[in-house]
Amino acid sequence: MTASLPRAAGFGDAEVGRHDTLTQDCTSQATAPADPSFLPGPVLLLGAPGVGKGTQAQLLVAKYGIPQISTGDLLRGNIARGTELGRKAKAIMSSGELVPDDIVNEMVLQRLREKDVERGYILDGYPRTLEQAKFLDKTIADPDFLPRLPVIAINIVASQDQLLKRITGRRICPKCKSIYNIYTNPPKVAGKCDCEGAELTQRSDDTESVFMQRLKTFEAQTAPVIAHYRALGRFEEADGDQDVDAVNAAVESALFQLRERAAREVSA
Repeated sequence: MTASLPRAAGFGDAEVGRHDTLTQDCTSQATAPADPSFLPGPVLLLGAPGVGKGTQAQLLVAKYGIPQISTGDLLRGNIARGTELGRKAKAIMSSGELVPDDIVNEMVLQRLREKDVERGYILDGYPRTLEQAKFLDKTIADPDFLPRLPVIAINIVASQDQLLKRITGRRICPKCKSIYNIYTNPPKVAGKCDCEGAELTQRSDDTESVFMQRLKTFEAQTAPVIAHYRALGRFEEADGDQDVDAVNAAVESALFQLRERAAREVSA
C-alpha cells in the first residue's frame, strides 16, 4: 500500500499542510536513493485540487534527490527568520494585501542560488502568473543558475467527478493523520481509523462548493502559465485518473519526453 505523503504548502493556497494522496499506511517507508543517471532539471508540477500533485512531487523528490521549492514554505521561512523580505511580506499580509511579484521573485531566486538545486528542483506554487513565468525563464537562463536547463511544465489532469470524490470523500485520523476516502479507500470499520481506532474527521473545506470555487481559481490562474510553456514546447499532461503508481509513471514519461525534446532543440 502506498504511504500517505504530505502535500507541500502552496503560496496563498488553502491546502497548506494537508494531504493529497488517497491511501494510508500505519508504517513508515524509507526514502529511495537518488537516481544519478538522469538530470531532471527544474520541473513545474501543476494540478487541480485533489489530483495528487503533492504525492507525485514527493515521489520525484525521493527518486532524484532534488528539493521541492514551495513559495508558501519560502514565505513562512523568511517571516520566521525575520529577513528583510520576510518583514516586508509580513507587513503587506497584515494589511490584507497580496505579496507582490517582486518580493516573491526575490525569495525564489535566493532559494535557487543554494547548492541543493544543482540537479534540478520541483516548483510548487510558482510561477503562478504569466509575469512570474517570464521572469523565471529569463533569470535562470543566466549561466550562474544551475542546472542550466529550462523549466518544463507537467500538468496532472483528472475528471471533475474524480476530483470531487477525492475531496469530498476524504477523511483524516486526528491522531496519526492517516488519510482515507469513503469512495475509494474506506477504513475497515466505517468512520474509524484502522491504525488508531479514532473517529475520522472531515475538513470543513472539503465540500463541493469550496472545491468548485478552488477549481475555478486554479483554472483561471494556471491557464496563462500553461499557454506560455505550451507555446515554448515545454509542456505535457499526465493522466491523473489512475492509481498513484500509474500517475507517477505518466509524470516520469512526460519528464523524459520534455528533456529529450529540449536536448534535441539545443543540438539542432
